[in-house]
Amino acid sequence: MEKVRNFCIIAHIDHGKSTISDRMLDITKTVESRKMKEQLLDQMDLEREKGITIKMQPVRMHYQDYVLNLIDTPGHVDFSYEVSRSLAAVEGVILLVDATKGVQAQTLANLYQALEHNLEIIPAVNKIDLPNADVEKTKREIVHLLGGKMEDVLEVSGKTGQGVENLLDRVLTSIPAPQGDIQKPLRALIFDSKYDIYKGVLAHVRIVDGEIEADSEIVMMTNGVKSDVIEVGYFNPNLEKTQKLVAGDIGYIATGLKSVEFCRVGDTITANGSQSKIEKLPGYKETKPMVYASFYPIEGDEYNLMRDALDKLKLNDAAFTFEPESNLALGRGFRCGFLGLLHLEIVQSRLEREFQISPTITTPSVVYKVKLIGKQEKKKVYSPSGLPDPSLIEKIYEPYVNLEVVSLKKYLGNIMEVMNNTRAQYLDTEYLDAERMIIKFDCPLTDVITNLHDDLKSASSGYASMNYEIKDYRPYDLVKLDILVAEEKVDAFSRIVPRENAFTEGKRVIRKLKEVIPRQNFQIALQATISGKIISRETIKAFRKNVIEKLYGGDISRKKKLLAKQKKGKKKMKTVGRVSIPSEAFLSVLKK
Repeated sequence: MEKVRNFCIIAHIDHGKSTISDRMLDITKTVESRKMKEQLLDQMDLEREKGITIKMQPVRMHYQDYVLNLIDTPGHVDFSYEVSRSLAAVEGVILLVDATKGVQAQTLANLYQALEHNLEIIPAVNKIDLPNADVEKTKREIVHLLGGKMEDVLEVSGKTGQGVENLLDRVLTSIPAPQGDIQKPLRALIFDSKYDIYKGVLAHVRIVDGEIEADSEIVMMTNGVKSDVIEVGYFNPNLEKTQKLVAGDIGYIATGLKSVEFCRVGDTITANGSQSKIEKLPGYKETKPMVYASFYPIEGDEYNLMRDALDKLKLNDAAFTFEPESNLALGRGFRCGFLGLLHLEIVQSRLEREFQISPTITTPSVVYKVKLIGKQEKKKVYSPSGLPDPSLIEKIYEPYVNLEVVSLKKYLGNIMEVMNNTRAQYLDTEYLDAERMIIKFDCPLTDVITNLHDDLKSASSGYASMNYEIKDYRPYDLVKLDILVAEEKVDAFSRIVPRENAFTEGKRVIRKLKEVIPRQNFQIALQATISGKIISRETIKAFRKNVIEKLYGGDISRKKKLLAKQKKGKKKMKTVGRVSIPSEAFLSVLKK
């Protein structure tokens, strides 16, 4: 155990974690050079295309005569729960900062999490090979955050491999060996789990005490589920079977269980019969979805297919939740919970790629709390269609977050202008150095999840970054905005909005729909309403066939007769015709 080091790499999105991991795999010869490819630890096609890490990925390396267990973590704010889980499984972290961008919001958020876990922190500046890298300035920012000396901050380049060996040497000297006792009964912390067709649920574990080998009987301490171990092994980065795992190791246990529900992340695994002798390990906070949206199959007979597909996605994504719901206009579907809009986009892309299902998606909404007249308790509302009659509502409460924006000082005016378009309240500005600052706000979660990230990036030429965490619920004057297409209410477009923004939001949605809904043979009215009162309207004009084209003269009454006949037919078609709304329309309305 003295020769084992467990660590992970934390950084803001796109600061080079996966590239540094690649170079470490190169140097330690963990992967043969012919099998090596960029972003090797990003196993999903989607991760490689978007250039982001979505799932954390452990790997075991041999360097000098040490065993190094590395966990590559995501950097996007939506996936910060993955980072918190990997931090609980290690003794130290490499804090990576991009030399061209400096300290950013997720750098700070992940650093604070690492400090809470009392982990050893190795600071490093990455991308030093780029012509616009400002290494000294970035080092000063890191020292301002962590204290210590400038020379303690390592300089590395994930692309060229420069300084990566020094980084590995620092891991050996700075990060402590894992503490644990092989003689004690087994205690293993589950930090991730995924489903394998042949081996059942694979629990990704950190062995804290004791040892485990195949064919032994284990039990999950929270729910008491028992199982026989099929196989144990390491990540190399593919699964590699071994005889046993001992205290200090990071590896996997193939449990043979058929559902990830039985093998909860944060639970403690022990040997059957040892439950009463040991204390359960402190787990993690349960991840709560921040954003809800409903998925409906376009064809009714795809309902069961979609349920199976969502079940399979949930097996590998502990933060994704869904439950059945039905809707008069859209039929049967599922209300799904996500950590943010990127998470929603990832799940939707995986549905389309892996299962060839293109769902109709309702407007994403946060969880509101509603206090009814004469009632004490507050009712949770997950979607606009669940909002009670306005005459029964006393107050609607919405979630607020602590928002931190990190940016260069010169973009302060632009950022404040963006924030003025939201309902955020300015709290404080803290300077990291002469040029960089952290601006703090109180802000409703709805304003954060829609387009704020993109707006801040635009306002700051890509430099600003943000991080947020839920604070509390506060009352606000909110109303339900309904959208009618051809005088039929479409629940998928309904949304809960502040009363003062209802008119502009209604107008925006109606105009967007006018662009994306194809013309029909009859006129289509688009209306935005609040409590039945129309606040905005647009009309999609009908196709018009030239019915008098075949006439070559004759009396005017013949033309009038044909035009009257066409008008009558259009009227009839209008009452019979039902507008088909393309799935792109639902998505385009979500994006401002």
